[in-house]
Amino acid sequence: MKNKKKGGSAPKGPKGAKKSKTYSLNEDSFFSTESKKRRKIDRDEIESDSDDDYGVVGSDGEGGGEEAEEAEAIEETADEKRKRIAQEYLEKVRGLARREKEDEEDESDEEGEKEGERDSLVAKILQQQQLEDSGRVRRAIASRVQKPESTDEFRISVKHRQSVTAVALSEDDFKGFSASKDGTILHWDVDSGKSERYLWPRDEVLKSHGVKDPQGRATKHSKHVLALAVSSDGRYLASGGLDRHIHLWDTRTREHIQAFPGHRGPVSCLTFRQGASELFSGSYDRTVKIWNVEDRAYIDTLFGHQGEVLSIDCLRKERVLSVGHDRSMQLFKVPEASRLVFRAPASSLECCCFISNDDFLSGSDDGSVELWSMLRKKPVCIVKNAHPCLAARKNVEQKDGDRIPNGHIENGDHTSQSYDCSSTYSWISSVTVCRGSDLAASGAGNGSVRLWAVESESKAMKPLHDLPLVGFVNSLAFAKSGGFLVAGVGKEPRLGRWGHISSARNGIAIHPLKLSSEDTDNF
Repeated sequence: MKNKKKGGSAPKGPKGAKKSKTYSLNEDSFFSTESKKRRKIDRDEIESDSDDDYGVVGSDGEGGGEEAEEAEAIEETADEKRKRIAQEYLEKVRGLARREKEDEEDESDEEGEKEGERDSLVAKILQQQQLEDSGRVRRAIASRVQKPESTDEFRISVKHRQSVTAVALSEDDFKGFSASKDGTILHWDVDSGKSERYLWPRDEVLKSHGVKDPQGRATKHSKHVLALAVSSDGRYLASGGLDRHIHLWDTRTREHIQAFPGHRGPVSCLTFRQGASELFSGSYDRTVKIWNVEDRAYIDTLFGHQGEVLSIDCLRKERVLSVGHDRSMQLFKVPEASRLVFRAPASSLECCCFISNDDFLSGSDDGSVELWSMLRKKPVCIVKNAHPCLAARKNVEQKDGDRIPNGHIENGDHTSQSYDCSSTYSWISSVTVCRGSDLAASGAGNGSVRLWAVESESKAMKPLHDLPLVGFVNSLAFAKSGGFLVAGVGKEPRLGRWGHISSARNGIAIHPLKLSSEDTDNF
């Protein structure tokens, strides 16, 4: 029994522990301060040295350098990528600050003071951009817009066969995207107007990308496009239409890369969250869905509307603004899983957009433009008859010159023969705001696009100028600098065929805007 106890397994434990090798925390990779990329490169260097000792073919210095570069590119972590992008952006801002400083001053006294002034100028530029992007500071552009001359007018730079339904601009304002009812999607240059067409792949390719079979009585997928949206980095273009799918395109190759099914009705509106890969889609099925284009994945569905969702918008925050046929505008706060409901007096809200995180703009089918604040459930300002439909395309005589007092046509000639505010041609089909500014625009089918000044203190809207344009203005987009305005125009409205203007031209119209007291990148 004693021998069995001595030879038992219990005493062997301490002996085995004595014989085991002592382990240091410094040798554990978990506590190492080096990045995965550095450890990967070190291992590659050790392996290449051993290959050189044994004379392996193809292990010369040039090959090892290429492998190290490939490893470095592959093993770059998300944090390192963000750091690299931030450094590149900082160098870009420093270059702008350096050029501005050289224009203002000839030569400075000391190099140290020069660098310090540049850094302070860079800090001011970054702070101003952050405040403008967050919506806490609004650029005063509306007061600088000069009255258009007789030679300034909309010019059709890109033509479509049928009515244009959507327009989008890239982040740098150099390239534009447009779509029409015939399914054509064009990628065009703003300056030259040269366009390139996106080609729809075959049905077999679409099915491999996620497209489901047609539902209901449809025998094939419709190419009718109703909405477009481009990501902030300019890599992805999203389109939606009557086939109930969201199609994702690569803007560099103009190839179809993915299709997102899930909506039970036509996809009527799309928007990307600024600076992120999140995509929001609104549909006739009364829902708003969230997607991630980088992961090619569905995220969530937002419920709340009792009618078709017609328009949608989003800024940097995870907040989605949408309007629909249920006479409501809803602000979805995605992280909080809550929403705010704003009731409109109009029968239907047709379009909406953010002015800032707390102020919104909308257009309705009774010809009114509404200004909203997050602190009130009803509009803080309503401009009725913003786009009066004049009989026989004649100008209405105004008592206040070119300005319409309070935006009401009743203050001028208000005979029944002169205007019709309930007509299809006076419906507000599109609204837009120059990002981070007080300049807004609205479009209808009455023959003009109207510019507005949004006054933040008085919570009012003041009409600025009317820009003549024949046709239904189905989509509008401002340049980030405010240097020009892009309009998608057609002979028919975006969502139907209840109106027709035979004299209109289907295409993309661009109007330059002249701003005073500051240089802008105009045409």
